[in-house]
Parts: sequence; structure tokens; C-alpha cells
Amino acid sequence: MSGDPEDDRELVLALGQGERAAFDAIYDRFRPRVFTFLLRMGGDHALAEDLMQETFVRLATKARSLAPDTRLKAWLFTVARNLFFDQRRRSALDRARSMALGAALPPAGTTPLEAMETNERARAVTRALQHLKTDQREAILLCAVEGFSPTEAAHLTGVEPAAMRQRLARARRILRDQLERPRP
Repeated sequence: MSGDPEDDRELVLALGQGERAAFDAIYDRFRPRVFTFLLRMGGDHALAEDLMQETFVRLATKARSLAPDTRLKAWLFTVARNLFFDQRRRSALDRARSMALGAALPPAGTTPLEAMETNERARAVTRALQHLKTDQREAILLCAVEGFSPTEAAHLTGVEPAAMRQRLARARRILRDQLERPRP
């Protein structure tokens, strides 16, 4: 499924009729992205896993009440985001908590030096993301990583599009400054 609105509509209708295959298709399509978003937001692998699972539990419990024109990606990311902030409020997590992005396996044929450089770049980005406020990190992750437009991200987070564009601009500036700063 390509993720276009017609695919979403068919899946939502099938899900509303209790078709397990529709849920499985949605889960397979969105689970990795929802998990990665939550992991990057909070940096805690176990918490990201728990919140990702709760996101899909919510989907299963709300399946029959979803409107046929529901945009699945936006709906799932909204639920995941809300669960994240609810959890964060309940446990009063520190805003500066380190983000455990983890290094991806290098592609086949990558030399050890290339793998080391790729891992160092990933660690540099992780360190730079830690310097962002939560709302700025969220803006970068939603727009630059997950592909939401600033307007879509604004709607998803409940802020004005101009505010989202401002968050993005500030986040990009901070990231650029952090990544250009020489490391000791």
C-alpha cells in the first residue's frame, strides 16, 4: 500500500468491519515509523516500545468509530504524540534526557572506516538533537524525518502553521550551529 488517501480509506473501512488483515497491514506499514518517532522524541527504547504498542491498542479500540476519510499516518502520529506527552507529564521526565537512537547497521560492502564515520555522524546528530527544546525536536522529527509538511505538523500538534515554521527555523539553526561546532 502506497499510503495515499484511497488506500487509507480502504484500510479504515476494512478495519471498521473488524478485518484483522486491515489491522495487520496498518501495523506493518506504520509500526517502524511510529516506534522511531517515539524513540527519537524520548530516547527510551522501552518507553517507545510501550507507547508504540499503546498507539496500536488505541487504533484497535477506536477502529469502528474512525471516519472513512481518516488519514492513518496523521491519526497514528497524533495518538503517539499525545501518549508521549501524557507519559512525560505523569513521570516528569527531564527535558535533557539523552536520546538513544542507536547506530544502524551499515549497508553491505561498507568499509569499517565508512561505518565508523557514519556512526560518528549519527552520534553527532543525536547530540545536536539534545540541544533542542522538546517542541523544536518534535518539529524536526515530524517534518524532516517523518515527511509531514509544516502545515500538517502544525495541525497534528495543535499550533498555528506560522509557529511551526518558526520552531523549524530555530531548530534548524541550532542543529546547524551544533553540527558545525568542532568537537574536542
